[in-house]
Amino acid sequence: MSAVIQEERFAVAGLPLVVGDAQRIIAWRRGRPVRQAEFLGHVAAIAARLPTAPAAVNLCEDRYHFLVVFAAVALAGQTNLLPPSRARQAVDEVMGAHPGCYAISDQQLESEPPHLWQLPALDDAAYSEQIPCLPAQQIVAIGYTSGSTGTPKANPKSWASFSASTALNAGLLQDYCGAPLSLVATVPPQHMYGMEMSVLLPLLGAAGVDTGKPLMPADIAAALAALPAPRVLVTTPVHLRALVQAGLELPPLASIVCATAPLCRELAAAAQQRFAAPVIEVFGSTETCVIGHRLSATEEDWRHYPGVSLRPQPDGTQVDAAWFGAPVALQDIVELLPERGFRLRGRNSDLLEIAGKRASLADLNRRLLAIPGVIDGAIFQRDCDSGGVQRLAALVVAPGLDEADLLEALRSAMDPAFLPRPLRKVDKLPRNETGKLPRAALLAAL
Repeated sequence: MSAVIQEERFAVAGLPLVVGDAQRIIAWRRGRPVRQAEFLGHVAAIAARLPTAPAAVNLCEDRYHFLVVFAAVALAGQTNLLPPSRARQAVDEVMGAHPGCYAISDQQLESEPPHLWQLPALDDAAYSEQIPCLPAQQIVAIGYTSGSTGTPKANPKSWASFSASTALNAGLLQDYCGAPLSLVATVPPQHMYGMEMSVLLPLLGAAGVDTGKPLMPADIAAALAALPAPRVLVTTPVHLRALVQAGLELPPLASIVCATAPLCRELAAAAQQRFAAPVIEVFGSTETCVIGHRLSATEEDWRHYPGVSLRPQPDGTQVDAAWFGAPVALQDIVELLPERGFRLRGRNSDLLEIAGKRASLADLNRRLLAIPGVIDGAIFQRDCDSGGVQRLAALVVAPGLDEADLLEALRSAMDPAFLPRPLRKVDKLPRNETGKLPRAALLAAL
């Protein structure tokens, strides 16, 4: 059924908050299954107790608490506000843009935002088999971009758009993995990728999510081992690289889903061989949600979802679909291929021209990470100098190499015009929870 038909069909009656029967497993909490009836009981209880307001900032750390609060806020007719991070400044900026809102937390915070509502303990005896519906056009969430390319921007999401895009994500994973799925995610639910794969899939797909927050390789392995097959790991290139380098054994995986930053073919192939599971890289943005995918170990080209249209523009790409409120302009430059295929040619902000020569920032970073001994690193643009010339800098994690070694290796891998200066060794990069590198954090680290 197309997204257009779905939207028309439920325009009056609304769309269900969850899909499935009362005994379906929605989440795993410390190894215990939480079934749909128990989850709905928790949602109804919290929705009845929420303060009266137009919106709430969901700051819950526990993934199950986040899931309950997300559904309860939507059921109460309010909007979930998802700041780019839980840092106090980021939260204050989002709350300042939404007068009358409040914040919800499941733990004590060192610096409490205004109008904080503490999540009460969930009733172990709460059950409900009645599935509520939400108005199709209700704005259930406003997600903010990460700020990796500038100031975070607000992106409203209706329940109709979330329902349509989640049906496509669920179909993709079912094709590769079967169902019902057991999900382990290393990404936070506040991030749109984490929202799609660890919140919306358990609500609207045949999937149960582990509600922990595993980041270290041993923790990821333990979380996966505690769940039944078929298992899917939802992660980022940073976490995947650490997992491959750790050399740990994992239980059988149906697939690994990866996003938030470009995944190089070498890492995808190493992970696919090491864990004997297809590595599915998904492509999307906070503005669009996931719109395409590829098997990065063997494929250079992407396939976009049915119903998604891409229109190349001089400075990016216009993306549209029936479930979008309006066409979305992305900075990504694409080349269209037959049969829903496309090839990424970089981002408008990613293309460099220095001394009459051109390069892609993503390609320069790929060359940096390919240097033996480099654990992590980033080449990025500094502000232009007084003559208006672009300058590059780099932060590198490479314990066994010095800065001269690194520059010599880069000199043989790229044109001298693009050598980063300064190049500085650091103990770790200032990555956020999803592994991204906000520009302000990189500049501050210099």
